[in-house]
Amino acid sequence: MAVAGLYRRILPSPPAIEFASSEGKRLFSESLQNGTMEGFFKLISHFQTQSEPAYCGLASLSMVLNALAIDPQRKWKGPWRWYDESMLDCCEPLEKVQTEGITFGKVACLAQCAGAKVESFRTNQSTIDDFRNHVAKCTSSEHCHLIASYHRKPFKQTGTGHFSPIGGYHAESDMALILDVARFKYPPHWVPLALLWEAMDTIDEATGRPRGFMLISSHQRAPSLLYTLSCRDESWVSMAKYLIDDVPILLKSEDLKNVHEVLSLLLMSLPACAGNFIKWVAEVRRQEEEGSSLSKEEKDRLAVKEEVLQQVHETELYKCVTDLLSSSTSNCKLRKKDSLTEIAANVCCEGAALLSGGLTSRNGICCRTCIRCLKDNGDEHTTVVSGTVVSGGGNEQEVDMLVPVSKAMARSSCDTTLNNCIVMHPANNDVLTVLLLALPPSTWLDIQDESLLAEIQGLVSTENLPDALQQEVLHLRWQLHYLKRCKDKEVDNDLTLP
Repeated sequence: MAVAGLYRRILPSPPAIEFASSEGKRLFSESLQNGTMEGFFKLISHFQTQSEPAYCGLASLSMVLNALAIDPQRKWKGPWRWYDESMLDCCEPLEKVQTEGITFGKVACLAQCAGAKVESFRTNQSTIDDFRNHVAKCTSSEHCHLIASYHRKPFKQTGTGHFSPIGGYHAESDMALILDVARFKYPPHWVPLALLWEAMDTIDEATGRPRGFMLISSHQRAPSLLYTLSCRDESWVSMAKYLIDDVPILLKSEDLKNVHEVLSLLLMSLPACAGNFIKWVAEVRRQEEEGSSLSKEEKDRLAVKEEVLQQVHETELYKCVTDLLSSSTSNCKLRKKDSLTEIAANVCCEGAALLSGGLTSRNGICCRTCIRCLKDNGDEHTTVVSGTVVSGGGNEQEVDMLVPVSKAMARSSCDTTLNNCIVMHPANNDVLTVLLLALPPSTWLDIQDESLLAEIQGLVSTENLPDALQQEVLHLRWQLHYLKRCKDKEVDNDLTLP
């Protein structure tokens, strides 16, 4: 019985020049000498083939995110944090991408959600000269990569819309190197930059808008991601609607007299799913058998998280939220399960599952949980929760949980049990404070009392926040902005940040 199948395609040449050909090698060598292949080596180290025929956008983005060494802050497989196409699902369900592909705007959305800095340009928002300058700049750097969205027809290739990173530029012949992620179809190839611009300057039938290119880089100071919005749970749709649409209506409809009434109204009306929407990220590690020191990477990452936490505690808004949550009238949805004991039990069990690759919190019991203080090479101490997770079969997994603590608290006041330790770890009042700071500035404009409006705006303003907290808040605001635009199917109409 016959079975139909395809094995690659012949690369139409001209106009393309195959990367591995003698002419392709010459272009590579000369571009390398001229300094416009600097980004190539990072990209080629993470070059991947799209795993589905419609995953070109996801494959291109995961390749670029890994080349930029952006930490996903969640596991891929086993204990490993790594970008794979399956991790890029916050702006569009993977099942839909698999059948319909993905649009230019939603690839930009995914990059934003992943914590990258993104500049997006449709061809009607740029010029071929600007594009050439961006290509030359990105290929001369390891810290910025360019993804092109184009139609294959101008290259005489089969297929329609496609995404791929640009890996190099040969200035003398004005040719760009496309690292085609559909490697089962075409190998990497050089194309005339003017023809690439023509291929980008086509209309995507799914949106009715031109294609284009995006520049993806790391933020100068990467978000610490002490806090993050969870967009893997369906609850984010209702939470995004509440925060963007419902909150301004609530503020307009109520006759509010003071800050306490404003915060009480918002917190008491939070949807029941609020606790699944914004969380603080607890990092876990396999407990060291002998040494107790942290690596420099762990210490640096924890230090940034602690800096953010301390800066949250120093805001006036935090003090207002804390007072409200401690009052007898508070009925906030996030008050439960806030003790370090409960957090440690959940996180250590989850961490054991990540580290073992098989154990899950359902068949594991966290026990003998305690706080220890690890000493680094200097005089500093780091607070660590140590837990032993026992599976149903009797197997044990030792797990450490790195806990960001307020620097104002003494770190040496540790005991062998959590209940005898005083540690200012991230809690619900921190989470709520950051979530309120991350709301769009326009949220509060319908408060009727002008003096109250001015007071609230002073509390939630990001302009005077310390740098670390400001970056954290803006990252959450970008996440919220793109999640909401994806929900409303508007992300392809406007690629600007809030």
